[in-house]
Amino acid sequence: MLKTLRQIASIGIVSEPPPESDDSLRVHAGLQDQIRAVLGRALCIRHIDAGSCNGCELEIQALNNPIYNLEGLGIRFVASPRHADLLLVTGPVSRHMEGAVRRTYEATPDPKLVVALGDCGCTGGIFGESYASRGRISNVIPVDVAVPGCPPSPTRILQGILAALSRSPTRASR
Repeated sequence: MLKTLRQIASIGIVSEPPPESDDSLRVHAGLQDQIRAVLGRALCIRHIDAGSCNGCELEIQALNNPIYNLEGLGIRFVASPRHADLLLVTGPVSRHMEGAVRRTYEATPDPKLVVALGDCGCTGGIFGESYASRGRISNVIPVDVAVPGCPPSPTRILQGILAALSRSPTRASR
């Protein structure tokens, strides 16, 4: 043990150099400032999976980790559309989910915002329109912002949410 301590004392502390700064962290810091400037209170989001492959859902869940800290930005997910300000819809709308998507949209109080997420939500993706799919979300309910990508990154999702907020005159004035 004494030999090991002498070796540590003679060499000193050795560590790796710090990593280079990442531009995506700067983008995220800018997003945080913009969200705080736009939001007058907490933004409540209701997520609807209209028939996706769950790729977008994984990125949405990443928004809740300590890196993106969605709750710290004043944004949270709610279980009821009656408490929501924004609907975040993923996947192509399957025929079985069409009614549920419409009812959720109607149950959301005005002013409501809708963000279509992922290539499937924006264009119908590889599923398109068929006997089992209504295709893109805008075929069923009005969409304010579309965030393409398969799946879009959490930063792109935050940018889409911010774009929807900045387009809403009632939300921006709060």
